Order: sequence, then structure tokens, then C-alpha cells
Amino acid sequence: MIDILEHINAVQRDVSRTGETVTVVMRRAYQAEPAEVWDALTDPERMRRWFMPITGELKVGGSFQLEGNAGGEILECDPPKRFKVTFGGPTSLLELRLQPGAGDTTELELEHSMSDAPAPGGSGALWVGPGWDGALLGLALYVTGELPADTDPVAMASSPEVVEYNEKCVRAWIEAIRASGTTSEEDLLSAAKIAMSQYAPDAEL
Repeated sequence: MIDILEHINAVQRDVSRTGETVTVVMRRAYQAEPAEVWDALTDPERMRRWFMPITGELKVGGSFQLEGNAGGEILECDPPKRFKVTFGGPTSLLELRLQPGAGDTTELELEHSMSDAPAPGGSGALWVGPGWDGALLGLALYVTGELPADTDPVAMASSPEVVEYNEKCVRAWIEAIRASGTTSEEDLLSAAKIAMSQYAPDAEL
């Protein structure tokens, strides 16, 4: 069983806006050393265990494609500290940064900025934030050995337990966006309804 509240609270979520660019920043600690987390994030065989299959030329200047999802260009890579890629388009930039934490832990910071978000202002964060929450959950379960070897992450994403987790993630993002002051309440609620229908279809705001 997933401790949903524990995993929700393990993530720090921030939203900012500069002009038409919306930036989502997520921070979470992992119970593994940076080299281990980096390997889980970048090894295709390991990524399919907790995230999804990836193909491409996985080096700076190369491109990648996630199966059934976004692709992009690899812009920067500094193992085992950080990498930066485009994600789904040239104006959507994703950067992951790793730092050693206390003991044998790792502090992960994910930053996703979009200059053409599909919703006004900071409400565009709802298009990416809850999805990254699911990825950070899968990574946490994987590095601690809680995912059985035969786990299908795509099937797991549709399980009632994860759908409940998704609902709470959407609500957490609503509060983060509201606190950021980067969009109107009307636009926030409009985007939230769309996000909830995608991530937790039976839930109501």
C-alpha cells in the first residue's frame, strides 16, 4: 500500500511566472545516493521499470522519445548532477538537478518552464505538475525497492490507489498556484477542472 499523504507531503511545489513563461519547481528527497538516483533517471532499462520506455540518442545534441508521450532534444548533461532537455517542444524546458542530502540521501529538484502554456498564467502548471508528481512517486518506490520486478508503470498509473494520489496532487497544485498569485481564480478553477478530469476522472472539485 502507498502512504499517499506521506508521498504528497514529501514534495515541495512552487509556481512562478515571468511574462508569458510559467515555471514549475518540485523538490523531493530520495533514500539513495546521487549516483544511484542518476542511474535510475538515465538508464533506459531502469527507466522503463518506474517511468516509461525511452528511445533515442541519449547524449548532448541527441534526441529522445518517451513511448506514447513527449520527446525532445538533450541540451546539457553533467553526470551525476544535472541534465536539461526540451520536452514536447522548443519552448518547454525541463531540467533535473541532484545534490547529496543528509546521510546517503539525494535532494532532487525538477524545473519545468513553458513559454506557451496551454492555460493562462500559472494555471498552466496543472498541465505538467500532477504528471511529474506521478513520476517522482514511481522513482521513490523504485529506488527503495518497493516496486515488484514485474510492475508495469503505465498500468499502475491507472490503479485506484494512484488515481487517489493523483486527485490529491491536483489539489496540492491548486493551492500552490493560488499561493503564487500568478493567475486569476477563474482561470485557475477552469484549468483545475480539466486537470482533474484527466488525472482523477471521478473526483469533483
